[in-house]
This record gives sequence, C-alpha cells and structure tokens, in this order.
Amino acid sequence: MRNTSPSSPAARPAEGVDRLWGTSVGEDTAFLLARANAITLAAASAAVGEFGLKVRSYSVLALAVSGERPNQRELSEFLRLDPSQIVALIDELEKRGLVRREPDAGDRRVNVVVATDEGREVYARAREATERAEAQCFSALDVEDRDRLKTILRTLAAAPGASAG
Repeated sequence: MRNTSPSSPAARPAEGVDRLWGTSVGEDTAFLLARANAITLAAASAAVGEFGLKVRSYSVLALAVSGERPNQRELSEFLRLDPSQIVALIDELEKRGLVRREPDAGDRRVNVVVATDEGREVYARAREATERAEAQCFSALDVEDRDRLKTILRTLAAAPGASAG
C-alpha cells in the first residue's frame, strides 16, 4: 500500500523532480536505501569533518573507543573495507595520536586497535555532532520508527552472507 499522507511523495503534485517518485525507481528498495545513505552520509561527513575526521576514520575511532579491541581483520570485515584501506585509516588516526596498535593478548602476532585518551575525547565530541546530524536527517520519523528502522537495517547488515563479496 502506498503512503499517501500529505508529506509523502505520492500525495504531492507531480512537479519537477517530485514526479519521478511515481516511477519504478521511486519504489525500488535498493535505490531508496542508496538515496537515504547518500543523504545521511553527507550529513555525517559534515558533522565529523569539524573534527578532522571522515566517516570511515570516525568509524574506526568509534570501534577503537568501544573497548572491544578489534584487530585489523575484524575492522576490515565489519566495515567492509579492503585491509589496505584499514591500514591507511589506522595510520592516519595513529599519526594524530587518537589510536594505537597493541599486541593482542590472545595472539601476539595480531595487533588490536585501541583509542588513546585524546581519541576518546575527540570521539565524544564527534559523537555528539553525529547524533545531532542523525536527528536532523531522521526528523521525519518518530522515535519508534527510527528504532524500527535501525533494527531492520541491523538485521540486513548482519544477516548470514551479508559480509561476503
């Protein structure tokens, strides 16, 4: 069933770009996810940019702050980035004094990434900025719908086979 509330694209007069919402592309789940991603990514980039970060480096810093002590392979798999990209991101954060590599207690051949005190401080400020940006991007949704969307997206992202390819 199409959403025909006054704020929905289907309820507005079909003018300019708005008329394209009535096409099959406007109903395509992959397109809608990609468009929403582009909008939210731009807002997140602006938010973390204030702290000299990009979304990818912010994500690595956030995981380093988490206390989970991720290794580079785990970061690569979780963030779906090439291992060489992860190395470059960690190198950049390390040069800024925001993270450091430490030997994994369980396997000293493996390095884990941990945040420094400065990294935790930068992360805390950047997190506040990303929360404001997220609230603005998702202001069309009530809290219950936002939570439901996060649950659905987490389910899709963590589904078996989601990390393949």
